[in-house]
This record gives sequence, C-alpha cells and structure tokens, in this order.
Amino acid sequence: MDNPYNISSVLVVRRFNLAPETAFAAFLFATLSYMIILFSNLVLILTIVLNKSLHQPMYLILLNLPINDLIGSSALFPRLIKDILTNSSTMTYSVCVAQAFFIHIYGGGTVFILSAMAYDRYIAICCPLKYNTVMTNAHIMRIITYAWMSSLVVIGVLFVLLLRLPRCRSELTHPYCDNPSLLSLVCADTTINNIYGLVMVALTQIIANGMILYTYLQILVACFRSKRSDTKSKALQTCATHLAVFLLLECLGLFTIISYRIKSISPHLRRFIGVSTLIFPPTFNPIIYGLKTKEIRDKILDFLRNKILPS
Repeated sequence: MDNPYNISSVLVVRRFNLAPETAFAAFLFATLSYMIILFSNLVLILTIVLNKSLHQPMYLILLNLPINDLIGSSALFPRLIKDILTNSSTMTYSVCVAQAFFIHIYGGGTVFILSAMAYDRYIAICCPLKYNTVMTNAHIMRIITYAWMSSLVVIGVLFVLLLRLPRCRSELTHPYCDNPSLLSLVCADTTINNIYGLVMVALTQIIANGMILYTYLQILVACFRSKRSDTKSKALQTCATHLAVFLLLECLGLFTIISYRIKSISPHLRRFIGVSTLIFPPTFNPIIYGLKTKEIRDKILDFLRNKILPS
C-alpha cells in the first residue's frame, strides 16, 4: 500500500466480450480480413516493384501507401486473432506500447503519404511541362523521406512523453492499444501529453487538409480549363479516388480521436469505429489504387494471365 503505482507488466484488455457461439465467427472474420489485406497490398507492392514501367514518381509515392497499410493492419490483426483463438484478455505492457506505436505510425503515415500523392498530382496536372524537371528521383526520395520522418518524429515524441509517466492502472477498455488508452492507465499529470497531442493533431490536419484542398482546387480549375475531354475525365477520376480515401480516413480517425473526449459516446461504437480505421482503408486502398488505375490493373492482369492462368 506504500506504493500506489502499478508496476505489473501485464494488462487486462476489454475487447468485445464475445460469447462462445460468436467467437468462431469473429475469428473467421478477422482472419479473412487480414488475409485479404495482406494479399491485396502485397500484390500492389510487388506489381510496382517488379515492373520497371511503373517506376515513375506517381507509383513510387503510391508504393508507400500499401507498405503503411501493412504496418497498421499487422499491428492489430495477429494479436487480435490470437486473443480470439485463445480467449485471452491479457497483454504485456511492452507489447501494448509497441502495438500503439505502430498503429499511430500508420495513422500519421497515411496522412503524410496522401498529402505527398496530392502534391504529385498537382504538379502533373497543373504544371505538366515542368513535371519531369520537378519530380526527379532525388526530389521523390526527399518527399518520401519527409513523409516517413515526419510521422516517426511526431509519434516518437508522443511516446517519449507517455513512457516518462508512472502507471497505477492495468485495465484497458479499448480493443487495441493506442496513446489515449495508455494514458488512461497513468496516475500523474498528463497536461503536457494532452497539449502536445492536440497541437500535433491540429497541425497535421491543417497542413494536410490545407495542402489537399489547395491542390485539388487547382486541379479542378485546370481540368475545367482544359479542352481535352480525356485529360479532364482522367484527372477528375484521380482526384475523386484520392479524395474518397482521404475522407474515409479523416472521418474514421477524427471520430476515434473525438470519441475519447466525449464520455457519452457508446463504448461499443467507439470500439467499432476504432477497429474500422484499421480495416477499411487497408482493404479499399489496393482496390481503389490498383483496380482503378489502368497501368497497374493491366500489369496485374498480365501477371495473372501469364503466371497464374497460363494458356
């Protein structure tokens, strides 16, 4: 009783309180979802890597999106599947921190990568004559490095601030670990953590939303000024797919963040939206960017015809 802080390395995690008769269905759904995410994202990665004709700025930046999606889904699904299969409700603190770190890397990385993709499309459509001069290999590598380093630095500082605080609780109410759920275990002043988290969320949202809004407005203006209907339709289709992915992530992510600060929101709804953030974008991204992009779709179909279904 002299030490109020809990130094236990084992946490109790409240997941979905599944009944025995629904556990198998949940296990099957989680396993199939993860297999679909793995397969579709790996196909997209291999298609871009193995085809030299796709080693262009647009696709080299796009390559980072499925890599990032695999980081997020792999941080969630293997542990979730294991816990459903073994009916486990415990997790070590170190594993929880690692899971939370990679889930936040996934969230931040998606925002920065989509912003980089919007910048690439802006140069391609609004400044086509300067595209090859501006989007050199060196510039592409800088953009990709900035996107990953920005996410690593922002999330790294977030977790340094978290790990300095003592814990006195050991029960998580969220189905997976993230920074807010880990902060709920702390018995110390979290003002600095909360201010830093809110400031970083606000800055990244302002920068990302501002960049994407500006670039897509410029793209739309360029499209309507263009007299070529094929160029206009292709550009509008590209914008629509990018915006759909970005808005999906924004709606799910922002709701999850806000839900922690509104106690009246149902915990079941919070859990569902939180898990959806790690299921739907990694599932839909390869379909949107793979099947909806003619060059990638043709390469995938050629591979299937020549390797999988030879005549």
